[in-house]
Amino acid sequence: MRILLLILLLAIALFNVTFISPALAAETSNGAKIFEANCASCHIGGGNILIAEKTLKKEALSKYLKNYDNDSIQAIIHQVEYGKNAMPAFKDKLTPEEILQVAAYVFQNAEQGW
Repeated sequence: MRILLLILLLAIALFNVTFISPALAAETSNGAKIFEANCASCHIGGGNILIAEKTLKKEALSKYLKNYDNDSIQAIIHQVEYGKNAMPAFKDKLTPEEILQVAAYVFQNAEQGW
């Protein structure tokens, strides 16, 4: 019984990581374009050319973004809007929809390991 439950839980987790909703897929498609135009110069491939440890990989986002483990998308949105240290704020450069799209893109890639 325990093995069956474990298999079921693993299947659910795999499903959630593998399949994203069509709405999120659209967000990440547009987000990729926004990321390339505004973020990739510093964060190419999810890295960070200025501060090596502050990448866009899930572990680093969890460590450096406040509330990432509780509300990942909102934590990324906050970072994009307000920036911090060497990262500029994009609140006045990108629309709220564009910020959401790039946040969805970053989240998806972080979950998939860049």
